Amino acid sequence: MSDSGYDYEVIIIDDGSPDGTLDAAKQLQKIYGESKIILRPREKKLGLGTAYIHGIKHATGNFILLMDADLSHHPKFISQFIETQKSGNFDVVSGTRYVGSGGVNGWDFKRKLISRGANFLTQLLLRPGASDLTGSFRLYKKDILQKLIESCVSKGYVFQMEMIIRARQLNYTVAEVPITFVDRVYGESKLGVTLITVCSVYSYKLYRIEIEGANSHKLGMLS
Repeated sequence: MSDSGYDYEVIIIDDGSPDGTLDAAKQLQKIYGESKIILRPREKKLGLGTAYIHGIKHATGNFILLMDADLSHHPKFISQFIETQKSGNFDVVSGTRYVGSGGVNGWDFKRKLISRGANFLTQLLLRPGASDLTGSFRLYKKDILQKLIESCVSKGYVFQMEMIIRARQLNYTVAEVPITFVDRVYGESKLGVTLITVCSVYSYKLYRIEIEGANSHKLGMLS
């Protein structure tokens, strides 16, 4: 990032994880300085959405890039996110594993099927206009991210999915960048068949909300 010429800061939100994340972050802070590596730990796990809100409060830039800190999301794609955003002044730029040169390394057939299944069900019900809804490698305009978080009601894995759905509902512009997701070397993923069930239930609920909202809008126009 320093060689790229972009002005940046790395904000690390650690929810008391037992894997030594905070200790590693402190070592990075010693190397790169407190102005570049900003640590904002919390005592316990409070959810993904609140972690984003916590990070936004301390971000000084106009754009926020969200990514996994275990290098499943390779930093080499960051410049593509930035250039894509500039090309169309997009509100959101989302990494996709399912278009163009995008892909996944290190997943077995079961995990690929689960991820594909979750995306397929959401595409079928909600037609979100984006190919990868369960990924979390994304670039947002800061004010847009704040509004999206405020509009979301879900927690856990489907939070990422709802962010894209809400972006479409609010007429924000979304672009995609093909990425390669590399499975973590250490630790275990919590991804499981339950994800498809959760995505299915949530997709149906959001679908019903959209239908009811459209009907309410039509009735208002008629009156």
